[in-house]
Amino acid sequence: MIKTAQSLPSASPDPLSNPPPGHRTSPPGRTATRAPAYYRPDRMDDQRGLLPMLRRAELALAQLVNEATDLGGPTAPQWVLLHKVYQGQANTVAGLARLCRTDTGAMTRLLDRIEKKGLCRRVPCAADRRVVQIELTPEGQAAAARVPLVLSQVYNRALAGFSREEWRQLQDLLTRLADDAERLSLKSERCSS
Repeated sequence: MIKTAQSLPSASPDPLSNPPPGHRTSPPGRTATRAPAYYRPDRMDDQRGLLPMLRRAELALAQLVNEATDLGGPTAPQWVLLHKVYQGQANTVAGLARLCRTDTGAMTRLLDRIEKKGLCRRVPCAADRRVVQIELTPEGQAAAARVPLVLSQVYNRALAGFSREEWRQLQDLLTRLADDAERLSLKSERCSS
């Protein structure tokens, strides 16, 4: 079983032990009218927030990917981008930015670094010269082809302490968190339109 925030030692009091003022619990047999409040402003622990915990895991995994590659080679964000082009998921700045959930300015800067390393080149689209397409060089194709191997090795090392059941549970929980957050984001976009 995965350790929960309740079972881990914490420097601050457990926000679940004392529900926030105004928090209603449902009588037995009835569904809650409000979602539970897992975080409270008066008991916020910066290190236990969702974003810091997820970001810490992401940075640690990215560092392992960087260590698993050749010195001076592509970094973890560059590997992701190379692999998306290699798989044919996108080949324009705007398409890659959408897939990687970033803005086109950040994607352009990332492509600049990859291009300087000789891993890709920008070429005008034959059908619409206003559009610039991204092509991988032979070196970029070779690097992109290694992505699944490197990621498999890194992920397996990071998950070595998990049972298969814990891994499946973690996947399910992270997928649910991402789906719920995306659903809430889309809902707020519709409300503001």
